[in-house]
This record gives sequence, structure tokens and C-alpha cells, in this order.
Amino acid sequence: MLAIAVLASILGGVASTPLPSSGSPLATDLNPYPTKPRITFKEDGTFKLTVFSDLHFGENPWDSWGPEHDQSSVKLMNTILGDEKPDYAVINGDLITGENTFKENATTLIDQIVAPFINANVPFSTTQGNHDNQPNITHEEEILREQSLTELSYTRMAPPGVGGDHGPGNYWVPVYRNAYDQSPVLILWFFDSRGGWKTSTEFVPDWVDASVAGWIQSETQSMESAWGPASQRGAVAFVHIPPDIAKPLQDNLDSTKSPGDNEDVLGDGSTQNPNDSTFWDALNLNVPNLHAVISGHDHGNNWCARDTNKNVVFCFNKHSGYGGYTRGWAHGVRNLLFTSPDPTAGVKTWIREEDGTVKASITLDSNYV
Repeated sequence: MLAIAVLASILGGVASTPLPSSGSPLATDLNPYPTKPRITFKEDGTFKLTVFSDLHFGENPWDSWGPEHDQSSVKLMNTILGDEKPDYAVINGDLITGENTFKENATTLIDQIVAPFINANVPFSTTQGNHDNQPNITHEEEILREQSLTELSYTRMAPPGVGGDHGPGNYWVPVYRNAYDQSPVLILWFFDSRGGWKTSTEFVPDWVDASVAGWIQSETQSMESAWGPASQRGAVAFVHIPPDIAKPLQDNLDSTKSPGDNEDVLGDGSTQNPNDSTFWDALNLNVPNLHAVISGHDHGNNWCARDTNKNVVFCFNKHSGYGGYTRGWAHGVRNLLFTSPDPTAGVKTWIREEDGTVKASITLDSNYV
């Protein structure tokens, strides 16, 4: 078992077996995945994340083009996972176009979506989006289906009372320098921005619920008690619908400093309601070394820009799926490469399109404005 674990720490990604911490019981108890392998940096000190977004499976199943789009999305996922070989992957919302699904088979679309990760043996997490809350599908149902299909899924749900109506997907994933370290060097945060419809007439609020703010504070306090000061850890956050601050960022966007497509004009429905300020304030107050907050939702945007009020960088994903509106845009992903376990070290990020084209390369560090 020791040899297997050492090999896993060399290769990075997932340690082959869950390993106990050699520290206080509190450090062990805080690990939210006691039966799962630890996610780790490679021996060379790097960690690569590939972020898919807006797959929109299940559109128009009664027409030939709907299933054909899903097949194209699966092909894209297989191609990119095979080429990029990430240590971890994320799907950042709108896995399914829920308004087109049927109650009796809606969650089976998750089977198609997670298959490429299973085939590539890549651990992953998901956030859910507004199209994942519809009369025939909910965020909770998608998460439960995903969890039942593979141990490679690290998606989970927040405790009862956290997340508000139809917003259970608030959680974090620790990433360790190696499989034996007592405390992680990176935390991946995932937040549920909700949205969509409970019934044909009942709308789900489209912002991260205020209850998440208190949860962020309590979780970070527990981390500090178990692992020491938060300054010793880096962080990245994922949430499907962009925070409300994305609108003024777009209004003042400098395309030289913020390369990437800027084809969706943000307005009502394109970002979270200003009610997200409670969440946004808590995130930035309690999570230092936050390299970026990353969203999808607006398919024509894939730029990054710094919110100078909070001194944090916001980034859009790249629209990945063949479902959802495209307007002729290419499909692809956002990659993030952590070049060091040092929580203050710069993170390289770029857009990779399906054909291998690389665009909008920047480094997320203190010099990025």
C-alpha cells in the first residue's frame, strides 16, 4: 500500500488510497472525504485544472440534432481530457437543459456526462446552474445521481439550512501537496447560484443564498483551527452564474489586459442579483489567497478582470457543450495550471478550444490588473 501511495504522489491527481493524517484528530476529522483518495499536486509542484461549462445535455430529444449535440459534447470531453490530462476537472454549471427533459429519465443524462471522466480516470466536481433547476430536474437529484455513479466524483451537498431554496451544492475540496501532508495547500470552493424554475410559474432565486455567508465563515474557522492560518492555503472558487460585480467589470474592460471573447453583454439575468453581496463579502473576507472566482452562464464571454474593490480576479469559463446558444463560437475549456504549492504563487490560465487552439493566456498573480 505504501508503494502505491508514493506512486500516486509522484503522478499527482488522486492518491490511490485514502491515507490518515499524522496529526491531531481534528485535522483528520475535518477531511470531508475520509473514504476517498486525496487530491494532490504532482511531485514537480504543479497541479492542473480543466474547467468545462454549460454542456446543456438533453436538448430537444425529440429531434435528431439534440442527441447529436450530446454526442459531439462527449467527443469534445474525451478529446480534451485525453490531450490535457488534468489532475482534476470541473463542470461549472448547466449540465442539462432541464426544460427539455422528461421526469422519468432526466437524471440518466448524468450517466453520459460523467462517462468521459470515468474513462479517463480523472477526479472531478460539478456546480449546477439555472437550467439544472426545472420542473423535471433539480440540483439535488443531479448531485445524487452523480455520486451514485462513480467514486471519482467529489461533488457533495452543504448541511441542511445552507444554500436556500433549491441551492444545496455548496462545498469545498482540499488539495494536498502530497498524500501524507496533514493539511492542504489549496481549497477548491464550489457555490450554488441556483436559478431556474420549481414549476412552470415558480421561479428559483438566481443568486447564492445569504445563508452561505455564515457557512463560509464557520468552515474557514474550522480550517484555521485544524490547519493553521488561512494565509498558508490558496483558493479558487467556482459558481455558475457570475457575481453581480461582473457587470461593472465588463463596462470598464480593457481587452489588452483582459484578453478573450467579450460577446455577451451583461444585464438582467446575466449575473446574480445584487442580493449576492452577502455571499460575495463573506467569500472575500474569509478566504485569502483567492486566485480567481470562475463562472459560466454567459456563453460568449471568457475574459478575466480584477475587482479592485475586493482585490480579487473574476474569470469566465469557455462554453464547452454543443447544447445551448453558440452563435458560431468555438467550444472549449478554461485551463488553470498551479505552478507551485506556494499559495501566493501565480496561476497560469488560458482558453483551449476543441481543435487545440490556445487563447487568452494570462497569469493570475499580484501583477495582474
